Amino acid sequence: MPSKKAFVIGAGIAGIAVAIRLSVKGHTVEVFEANSYPGGKLSEFEKDAFRFDAGPSLLTMPQYIDELFELAGKKPSDYFNYQKLDVLCNYFYEDGTRLTAYADEDTFANEVTTATSEVPSAIKKYRDNSRNTYNITNHVFLERSLHQLKTYLRWDTLRSIFSLRRIDAMRTMHHANKSFFKDERIVQFYDRFATYNGSNPYQAPATLNVIPHIEQHFGAYFPAGGMYSIVTGLVKLAEELGVKFHYNSPVDDIFLGGKQAKGIKVKGELLQSDIIISNMDVWFTYHKLLKSYPELHPKKILAQERSSSALIFYWGINKEFPQLDLHNIFFSADYEKEFNHIWRQRDICDDPTVYVNISSKFNTDDAPTGCENWFVMINVPANTGQDWDILIAAARQNILNKLSKNLGEDISKLIISESILDPRGIESRTSSYQGSIYGTSSNSRFAAFLRHANRSSKISNLYFCGGSVHPGGGIPLCLLSAKIVSGPL
Repeated sequence: MPSKKAFVIGAGIAGIAVAIRLSVKGHTVEVFEANSYPGGKLSEFEKDAFRFDAGPSLLTMPQYIDELFELAGKKPSDYFNYQKLDVLCNYFYEDGTRLTAYADEDTFANEVTTATSEVPSAIKKYRDNSRNTYNITNHVFLERSLHQLKTYLRWDTLRSIFSLRRIDAMRTMHHANKSFFKDERIVQFYDRFATYNGSNPYQAPATLNVIPHIEQHFGAYFPAGGMYSIVTGLVKLAEELGVKFHYNSPVDDIFLGGKQAKGIKVKGELLQSDIIISNMDVWFTYHKLLKSYPELHPKKILAQERSSSALIFYWGINKEFPQLDLHNIFFSADYEKEFNHIWRQRDICDDPTVYVNISSKFNTDDAPTGCENWFVMINVPANTGQDWDILIAAARQNILNKLSKNLGEDISKLIISESILDPRGIESRTSSYQGSIYGTSSNSRFAAFLRHANRSSKISNLYFCGGSVHPGGGIPLCLLSAKIVSGPL
């Protein structure tokens, strides 16, 4: 195909990936980023001798990252390295139960039956169901556009469609999980996976019970140097391929000729291109960059319910905790109450589930000797005008109470460095509407089909990638969105 000029709006992980893929195909690619750094939500910062990965902290399916280097004829390990985790996560329940999610499936099943009243056969049955759902849905829902006729003319797609009754879309995740397990602690364990795409297990379809298979079967990993090394490795590759990055360069408008995207406006200058790919949240793409063309906005899609957001405390802790690992979860006592606060009351309950990520467990340079860098996160509603200052103050105290109780020590006295990120900051830093981390929620059985497509149906030459469009949020899905976009270009 003849070489074309492509502009990518936003240097998030999907924007970098699509730039690499188009460059490998011979196109001239330029990326315009509003911030002074690449990565979008996948960023980092240092404070008081502590280094923190500011955004995503879990790496799964690294083969999608390796694939980008291999496409360019490069050896992935020359740019990016990672190790597989033996322990996926430590879980702390309010009744005192401690559960270690081992990567090895049989070891984990034994752990569950030792710590709870469940039997190995229940774990195996659930594992088989999760794997079958993945095998049915993967090639259709994740790797191809759901908005093109040719997707549905493939034999593997038709085979999946004929098997749709087996993906359990008519029940909620929680309803399905209760049918597999009698012990409420294990139901809560599997309900948690709804938060991996910012959804509610009491509303989201049981099809999302595919997520445990992705983590358990394919594994979880830690990148050498931390999560931000994903960005630095991919940017290095992109620049070697000739991709040009423009930082501190927010795009003001996408301009059209008729109903065809012709270019962008940056710092008052009009720049023409053949292809435009927006890695910006689709809501802001229309309401900011295409504000002059309201008749072309997909109003129903833009009005969909947003995913949950996050409240994150970055704490430098003046002590080491051997009972904690890279990933740790401290469960709430009443999970349904917690989700009702997030999705109905639009606030934060007094007993939130707390996630603690400690990258210094693997990357010792992330914290001074004898200290740890704690990334402490709770799920919160998207920003719809709440008084966040009041909510944050109360949540901080409740989190400290919970952690102190479970760890047997007053954590507040150990904090020697603190930074905070709330939905307002997420929105302003990453152009994520309402601070929602995953774009729209998946609290509907048809959510996969209702996400914005990777190509505009009304504006030619305009494409979309990233967590706010098909197939969804999270590093693997963002990388797949870039793959879907680049396919026909």
